[in-house]
Amino acid sequence: MRLLYVFLLILAVRLASVFVVQTYYVPDEYWQSLEVAHKITFGYGYLTWEWVQGIRSYVYPLLIAGLYKLLALLHLDSVQLLVLLPRILQATLSAYSDYRFFVWTGKRKWALFLILVPWFWFYTGSRTLANTLEASLTTIALSYFPWYGEGTGYLWPAAICCFLRPTAAVIWLPLSLHHLRKSRQNVLELILKRFVLIGLLVAGLGVAIDSYWHGRLIVTPYEFLKYNIFNNIGSFYGSHPWYWYFNVGLPTVLGVNILPFLFGVMETVKKSEKFAVSKQLLITIFLTLLVLSAVDHKEFRFVSPLLPLCLYVAADALSKWSYRASSTLLWTAALVILVGNLIPAWYLSTVHQKGPIDLMPKLRDIAQDYRDEREHRANILFLMPCHSTPYYSHIHENVTMRFLTCEPNLDKKEQYKDEADRFFENPVHWINSNVPVHPLTAQPTHVVLFDPLAENISVFLRNYRLLHRIEHAEVTWLEGSQALVDQWSQAVGAQSPNLVSMLQHRQSRTGRSILVYQRLKKGEENAFNRGNEEEPDVHDHPGLEDLPPVEENQFN
Repeated sequence: MRLLYVFLLILAVRLASVFVVQTYYVPDEYWQSLEVAHKITFGYGYLTWEWVQGIRSYVYPLLIAGLYKLLALLHLDSVQLLVLLPRILQATLSAYSDYRFFVWTGKRKWALFLILVPWFWFYTGSRTLANTLEASLTTIALSYFPWYGEGTGYLWPAAICCFLRPTAAVIWLPLSLHHLRKSRQNVLELILKRFVLIGLLVAGLGVAIDSYWHGRLIVTPYEFLKYNIFNNIGSFYGSHPWYWYFNVGLPTVLGVNILPFLFGVMETVKKSEKFAVSKQLLITIFLTLLVLSAVDHKEFRFVSPLLPLCLYVAADALSKWSYRASSTLLWTAALVILVGNLIPAWYLSTVHQKGPIDLMPKLRDIAQDYRDEREHRANILFLMPCHSTPYYSHIHENVTMRFLTCEPNLDKKEQYKDEADRFFENPVHWINSNVPVHPLTAQPTHVVLFDPLAENISVFLRNYRLLHRIEHAEVTWLEGSQALVDQWSQAVGAQSPNLVSMLQHRQSRTGRSILVYQRLKKGEENAFNRGNEEEPDVHDHPGLEDLPPVEENQFN
């Protein structure tokens, strides 16, 4: 199999994911990469608390900022290219890492198949996440690791990986010890001339870059560990039981691929002498899961760097099994793995949480074209859980926008609640306290929210008309599927679960649809939102004709 053709096949799959994957996953995809790059290049954007405190490295956003700057110099900085090109860049890097995985595994067909089909890698491989970059660098480093000889080339991508994501050191510590133990070179010389030297060079360059852009001498890996590990700030955003990665996290990321992985685990345990590399990888996987389990805040993406290790174990076992398996068994196994990955990949890439992505082009048009009575530009208020959508990187217009923030309790205040929590606790009170009463033109021109909130602030929305309704959540489809679930439950003699109620807690702040409201202009009559005329208004406004001219936007 010619390597060029293999790379082109892998690249085609990764580039296809750029256009197929059109859903929202986690805020960091935008707020920790694209938004930062947009701020660097164009001078406006939003930097979250992580950048203010200095726990993030500028290295990855600077790569994207380089693309943005090139587009700006060529006068090609359309919002479409600003969104598309960073994903193509990441997809290309992911494709190269997949190619290196194929080479590392001995150019086996099962390895190529297994690296192409995983649903999670298709879903995240082209997203601009630091975790995606970490997974790519991990795979590249593993492919250069001296499994059967000498070499230290892997230290460069491994060191970069550890600088950008300090938790990656959990993977590389046992592997580095394995390298030192099996190496025939002088251990002290190897440590000083390779490990320490490469580590210092990478760290020195990283510290220089971060210190320049943060505006002060700073070691971002230390700040990352201080806030997320030592101070356990991550638990503010949710926590799981210690065993979550073992029974939920890694199995979900693997999906149907857990079947060949478990087969590989059994084969490795029974015949460890024939699976030396898999044995070391399993030790690394287990130790990494143990360490990550000690941290309260857990997410699926945090174990994505373990995916290539798990897939190697699976490919190694399947390749040896193929020699004694029948053709029917081989095709059946391949079909099960393929279909088992296609279904979640399609659903999560095209259906689940697509609302924020569909929303941004509409907000972009509003930001470009809208002018109010005073010829002021749009002023957009997001009344949603914080970071529910991309931001300036997907609008590329310097208009006033505000969202509900959710900074953690950095100052250790008693009974602390972030702004988003305070809002959802009492939306009307928050609006009365934060949205100007007079003049009417000082209020946001557009309000973006999930549909359950509209009823709670209907009085405030009497000054607005519904402009867009965008489908977002899958619970709509679950309601229609309840009858089918009831039939299946009856057939097996079990009690039927209520799918909607099971997910109701997830809908308390989000919803089925995203709504965009536009403030009424002078002379417009709100035939859309006015209900009972006797209902008291949140704000008692004078008529627009009585308002004095407003020289500036008072909203922010």
